[in-house]
Amino acid sequence: MPYTKIWGSLSLLIGAVIAVLALARGAWQLWLLLALFTVWGLWLALTVLLPYAAARRRQREAYRQAEQSQPTAGGMSAESGVGQLLLRHVNYRISAYLKSVYPTARWEWREQQPERLILEGGTGRIRIFGVPDFNFADVQLDAQANLQCSLVKIVPLAQADSAGGESGQLPPNQQPVDPRIWYEVQGRKVLEGLISDLNSRGHSGLEIDGDGSIHIEDAEDDAHAALPGFPEKVYWPQLVKVLEGEGYAAEVKENTVAVTW
Repeated sequence: MPYTKIWGSLSLLIGAVIAVLALARGAWQLWLLLALFTVWGLWLALTVLLPYAAARRRQREAYRQAEQSQPTAGGMSAESGVGQLLLRHVNYRISAYLKSVYPTARWEWREQQPERLILEGGTGRIRIFGVPDFNFADVQLDAQANLQCSLVKIVPLAQADSAGGESGQLPPNQQPVDPRIWYEVQGRKVLEGLISDLNSRGHSGLEIDGDGSIHIEDAEDDAHAALPGFPEKVYWPQLVKVLEGEGYAAEVKENTVAVTW
């Protein structure tokens, strides 16, 4: 709004009104004042108000066009920039997760918008390379930013049928087991919840049998649900190292794995 022009015209209007009041008398004074205010109002509308309204309309139109073209132009919005930053951070976490077990692992997203998965949480799929026996993985992010990765193998139905008479028919306990993967995928959730509960009640250790059943010393009912897919005894030394890396003390006994904290 050109306030300088308005204040300048007001000073002229006041001067003209004073002149009319001083020089004119009777009915002429009223008519002259009406004419004076009419001329000033028309001048104000034509030279100030209408140009200002047109400029504001052009400005709003320019803003609207800029907002419509912003997503397809080169620039990213502030929210999208934050999403890209979080995406890179999660990418590094996934890479570190995979490389801790498979140092040559590489991967890529199979999600159309992984940024939305990271901002809202959920499960998304990635394609992995350099990981024997697996070609995909499901990455899960919860509201607390905890990350879990489940390895997946996808093969055509015809190939699975042709391989059914070979390794596909092997019992689960004869398949190669990586203790680190087993702990991350199946063991962590059960053990961490159980250990937190036991620690709050004064216990400091437990034992895991070969079938995955858990026993607590000095507990009236020491039998708990078995750990699914518990590794065979040949893998127990590796499992002990995994548990020690998680901050627990572990050792292999004759027929059990003892875990203390």
